[in-house]
Amino acid sequence: MTSRLRPRPVPLDPACNPGFLKLDLLCRGARLEEPARVRADRGRPILRTRAGLGSGLELVLPGRLHVNVPVVEPFAAESPYVLRPGRRPGAVEVLRDGRACLPARLAPRPAWYDRTTSSGRPMARVATLQGTYLAVYPGRVCDFWVRGPEREARENCRFCAVGLNLGADDAPQKSVDEVMEVVRAARRESAITYVDFNAGHADDAGFLDLLEPYLARVKALGLLVGVQTPPHPDPARWARLRAMGVNRVSFCFELFDRARFLDVCPGKARVYGLDGYLAAIERCVEVGRARGPLLEPWVVNGEIVAGLEPVESSLAAVDWLTERGAIPTVCVFRPLVGTDLAGARPPPTEAMVPLFRRLYTRCVAHGLPIGVAPDVHVSLVLLPEEARWLVDDPDVLDACRRRERRNGWLARGFAAAFRTRVALRAAAALAPGR
Repeated sequence: MTSRLRPRPVPLDPACNPGFLKLDLLCRGARLEEPARVRADRGRPILRTRAGLGSGLELVLPGRLHVNVPVVEPFAAESPYVLRPGRRPGAVEVLRDGRACLPARLAPRPAWYDRTTSSGRPMARVATLQGTYLAVYPGRVCDFWVRGPEREARENCRFCAVGLNLGADDAPQKSVDEVMEVVRAARRESAITYVDFNAGHADDAGFLDLLEPYLARVKALGLLVGVQTPPHPDPARWARLRAMGVNRVSFCFELFDRARFLDVCPGKARVYGLDGYLAAIERCVEVGRARGPLLEPWVVNGEIVAGLEPVESSLAAVDWLTERGAIPTVCVFRPLVGTDLAGARPPPTEAMVPLFRRLYTRCVAHGLPIGVAPDVHVSLVLLPEEARWLVDDPDVLDACRRRERRNGWLARGFAAAFRTRVALRAAAALAPGR
């Protein structure tokens, strides 16, 4: 009787490992050999949106790994990577130090990007695709960017470009009807399954009041929906979001090192404090343990920016979150043009590999539902399930993959439930009298 074959780790080589290639591109960026041709080849435009991080070229790597490659920041000019048009439309050749890497293709530009809403606003300024999901920042700019009675000087996070991008590639204060026009177009033509809403800080704490009408309308279509939000002074609001069918609540506390948090995120430190974010995460995890709407998953994320604090602090953040049942979102620091930290350097890939390994193994060890959302691929971060590509110990890889079988069952169940729900909502919308 032959023994069961164990999975073998894949060398950390961009010629054969798409997870490592994605991480290396996030850390190092790339140079465009023929920028005009690459940008004209029906790929997505390089947009400065209010997500604050997306400033690169959207590519798709083998295994459906989406990556937003930095190409306009100064550090990318020093990258060992070069991107050049491939022989087929949409294909991109990726070379590192002249050596061919895995093949890539441009993330397709949706036709609706070139249309306008009924109010005349370009759809791409209302919402954008980031990977395969739709990202929306519906309200005014984060108040930490605004001088006024609450602050004499700006208190924005020093790495963030939110206040710089408003009016550039992202429109202010979009109406619910405008957003829904784009959501319907994106569902119909780009097959999105998930819409993510970003709420910046509001001095009057009205950020969830603003979002709820949008959330309700999107849920009426049966789509998955998530919110990036600051802590709210009324913790009962998390249960209210759960009752509405919201599927994800994410808190961007950015840094686990308290001194760095105070220095890099002065507004968040003054108003909420790191403890305020951590308490909100714990409260939301508890909300998820109570019975919620049937067939509606509930996930809590804590988001950090790796490369702005010692790696040991980011590792501690991953441990803290996973031990409490929250899934970490780890963004690689990108020094965006025009920000307070534009002259800083992104972290070296070598320092990030152990962090992302820890991200994957801790999520699996704690039984967290990674990789179960149907057709959700993210370009701005390396997802926990994508970090399995970085595991180099065959025993660890084998143990993790055996434990992940449950997530495979969950993924199939969620996908079937999602298709059923969307079909039922579509049929109801077409029923007589609607």
